[in-house]
Amino acid sequence: MTVTPRININDGNLVVHGKTILTGVPDNIVLTPGSDGGLVTGAFIGATASDNKSLHVFPMGVLEDLRFMCCFRFKLWWMTQRMGSCGKDIPFETQFMLVESKDTEGGEQVDGPTIYTVFLPLLEGQFRAALQGNEKNEIEICLESGDKSVETNQGLHLVYMHAGTNPFEVINQAVKAVERHMQTFLHREKKKLPSFLDWFGWCTWDAFYTDVTAEGVDEGLKSLSEGGTPPRFLIIDDGWQQIESKPKDENVVVQEGAQFASRLTGIKENEKFQKNGQSNEQVPGLKHVVDEAKQHHNVKFVYVWHALAGYWGGVKPAASGMEHYDTALAYPVSSPGVMGNQPDIVMDSLSVHGLGLVPPKKVFNFYNELHSYLASCGVDGVKVDVQNIIETLGDGHGGRVSLTRSYHQALEASIARNFPDNGCISCMCHNTDGIYSAKQTAVVRASDDFYPRDPASHTIHISSVAYNTLFLGEFMQPDWDMFHSLHPAAEYHGAARAVGGCAIYVSDKPGYHNFELLRKLVLPDGSVLRAQVTW
Repeated sequence: MTVTPRININDGNLVVHGKTILTGVPDNIVLTPGSDGGLVTGAFIGATASDNKSLHVFPMGVLEDLRFMCCFRFKLWWMTQRMGSCGKDIPFETQFMLVESKDTEGGEQVDGPTIYTVFLPLLEGQFRAALQGNEKNEIEICLESGDKSVETNQGLHLVYMHAGTNPFEVINQAVKAVERHMQTFLHREKKKLPSFLDWFGWCTWDAFYTDVTAEGVDEGLKSLSEGGTPPRFLIIDDGWQQIESKPKDENVVVQEGAQFASRLTGIKENEKFQKNGQSNEQVPGLKHVVDEAKQHHNVKFVYVWHALAGYWGGVKPAASGMEHYDTALAYPVSSPGVMGNQPDIVMDSLSVHGLGLVPPKKVFNFYNELHSYLASCGVDGVKVDVQNIIETLGDGHGGRVSLTRSYHQALEASIARNFPDNGCISCMCHNTDGIYSAKQTAVVRASDDFYPRDPASHTIHISSVAYNTLFLGEFMQPDWDMFHSLHPAAEYHGAARAVGGCAIYVSDKPGYHNFELLRKLVLPDGSVLRAQVTW
């Protein structure tokens, strides 16, 4: 018996379940049927070129008059959603797209199944693919290595397509098919979820920003506990580490954001966290803070923040006690797609000042020394931020995919060694370089930050999380971020998290709480009732 693939190219048309999705498909576009059961529902799209380059843009065909939803990176760090009906509506850096096709006659819908087709641009070797549209309504594949010396003239598995009548099942099946094909990541169902997810938490960020102190941590935990909503997990965010202090340089054009070029100078806590223990003996400051949180406030899990590169500006080259990391300055370069959407102030700063990059061969040692010290202080996990900066540093390191994968493998190996509950929250990380390289990391921040001072941001925040979760939720448990319980949008944020299946944690300033709202979310013992997927 001959089985006819349900995705094929016929007379220049890309046809899915008998419905034309793309027209004008160029001759250099190659379709390869999916394997191991995906033959009739999935296929890979590839492309060939005459020249070797480190960056190719391949037109894939014309998309017109079909509704779609996509997730794209509007910033270097984060995705959000966009809807449209033709190729020119597809933004740069699209990493997920779901197309709806219906049977119509004369513009009117007729009886027949609605087919949903998902497009997943992938990693192939040292190259990463993303989708974008042009003014001709063509969908394009942007294929790049991020290293001028890493070139190719083809890719045979650049985009995976999967189709069916249930969009949620289509997405789930597509990611699992890609998992089997790539073998570089694991689906969320195969990962260990850290235990903090089922407990109410408090994060220091919006309460103190980088001015967080040991005393502030104690005040925040005490304030929430006294109101009947005791935090059982704590995130000590940016502000605890040893970093260099940079005086303002009047000769530097990029002044705003210059703090993002600050570099790590040691793996231990800074002077704000140095405290004396009982009987006035000197103890490690962070250990004392963690012990206080766990013993006096009954906190179960303590996480601390660090950047994937160590700090925003990386690790200071030849810093005392850190010489063995062989850190060198590197200057980031954004991909054209990211620049086409939104330039970034962090990149502006680092392109001037440089980032102290630990070489891939040394980065496990760096993570292991950092994490083993944290574990010795009683810390249970880490929030690893600023992750996508690594994609901009691939030149000279085999490209963005190779460098990112090296860093993620080292990070996950260190997490496994030092934090047995798989204690990691992945943040500022919405690139497929990292997503398709994560075999272990199980929690991902699902949108840009909660911005307490930006009234227009809150509906955008919640909608972005919801749509991004369609894609990200196949890889990790989405994290909806912290929020303020005493805020004009507090009920909106609280209700969203109540149904989101996510961790519930706030970043309230000590003494500024809405306990009436919090008691609707938090049980007296500090646990939360997390929504579960049932379909």
